[in-house]
Amino acid sequence: MTGIRRREFLALTAIGALSAAACGNRDPVVVRLASGEAGGFYHAFARLLADVAAATGAVRIEPLTTSGSQENLDLLGAGLADAALALADSARSAPGSAVALGRVYENYLQLAVRADGPIRAVDELRGARVNLGAAGSGAALTGERLLRAAGIDPARDITVEHRSLSDAAVALRAGSIDALLWAGGVPTGALEVPARMRLLDLGELAAPLRASYGPVYDRVAIPADAYPGAAAVHTVGVANLLLTTPALPDRAAAAIVDLLAGHPDDLVPAEAAGTQFLDVRSLIGTGPIPLHPGAAAAYRRRHG
Repeated sequence: MTGIRRREFLALTAIGALSAAACGNRDPVVVRLASGEAGGFYHAFARLLADVAAATGAVRIEPLTTSGSQENLDLLGAGLADAALALADSARSAPGSAVALGRVYENYLQLAVRADGPIRAVDELRGARVNLGAAGSGAALTGERLLRAAGIDPARDITVEHRSLSDAAVALRAGSIDALLWAGGVPTGALEVPARMRLLDLGELAAPLRASYGPVYDRVAIPADAYPGAAAVHTVGVANLLLTTPALPDRAAAAIVDLLAGHPDDLVPAEAAGTQFLDVRSLIGTGPIPLHPGAAAAYRRRHG
């Protein structure tokens, strides 16, 4: 090979390598997102985020169906998920390296009992069989705190079960449990509260929960007819965080921030009653969990 031909060959090789690298950089990063139970708000939100991501092409979201916050955090810590949705109170047990992409929306605690039963308030649950969310869900943790705030010892005063939401709804209607607690959207698609179920008012428990565990709990309202025929009640709202680890590439973190901040109206499940929504003004309010550097840079580019 002559010197000129050799130089041409090396130049073409370099151009090819740069082109290949450029193509590689354009390939979207795959993010496995631990979400929640099918029919729940976490799962619905993750699916919407995946759909919006697919339309933009900057990142690819692969939702993982899980039991909820606690399992999501376990998957994130084990490296089996790249991102995870978790209730803010559960997020305190996130892996030490966990960082946040944003505060996305608020889950509402909802406690249903049989409409034809005697239970009218939380403090009347003593002796009852209560489903406190699926094992691995955030409701399992928050539910125990809620009961303690009402003066009920979960280990002594009630019989606790941990069934999936759909199984627990069937059990409540059949009378094999007395109450069903879950944390989710309003309404929750997997559970259309029929006439023979009634939501208990939990609003008075927000203040003692805040006093005991910090400002992650809010008093919020579930409007009348959010579920067909249901009365308006107050309850406790808990912020949801979208978490990841520093291993997530900065460009993927920034791409997800752009999805959250740039497409908020596309990320609210259609069945939501307007009581919960993605608020671009509070995305950075992730409390003690610091923002991923790539996410922080993306927010600065947007808001300075």
